[in-house]
Amino acid sequence: MNTNLYQLINCCIIEDDEVIRNGYVSLLSADEDFFVSGDYASAEAALEQLDRIRPDVILLDIQLPGMRGVDALPAIRKILPGVHIIMLTVHESDDLVFTALKNGASGYLTKNTSFNKIKEHIRDVIRGGGAMSTEIALQVMKYFQKNQHSPLTKRETEILECVAEGKSRSKIAQELFIDQETVKSHIKNIYHKLDVNSRAEALSVARKSRFI
Repeated sequence: MNTNLYQLINCCIIEDDEVIRNGYVSLLSADEDFFVSGDYASAEAALEQLDRIRPDVILLDIQLPGMRGVDALPAIRKILPGVHIIMLTVHESDDLVFTALKNGASGYLTKNTSFNKIKEHIRDVIRGGGAMSTEIALQVMKYFQKNQHSPLTKRETEILECVAEGKSRSKIAQELFIDQETVKSHIKNIYHKLDVNSRAEALSVARKSRFI
């Protein structure tokens, strides 16, 4: 494993979107600090080659065809225990973030992170630091600031946070991939658990108690 930044940093890209994958390859190949030893459209294809190419850093899409990136983390760690794995994603849900970090990710970046920032984050993890985009860092902070004894389920909390953002039931249903009746049922349960009768009251109680 390269630990000296005067040496080339060996990178591997695992991303199913060909345009995005080729963009990362071009970005890193154009910088004298990096070279790309492999790029793959699936975790399965990469796992067959990792022991041969032995990258220092892997940029890994969290949602892949077949084995998801977040689920591939333990398998990658088994082959290369010391590799630095930076997740690249459009998904910012608590579950995915913390599952990725628990499974051994060195960082978690959203795909709107600039190319220059991605290179900076790669250098940071090589130095022993972490890589986290501002959106994800704020989400992690917010999670730990929450009251961990909330009576609300994760789904109810998600919905109430959407309500707090001013989203309609139809918008919430669309974003969470559930129907509007399910949203309505969850909101009814939230009101019951918080002993309130309105959206304003629910938000007031939840904020005061740090449930959201």
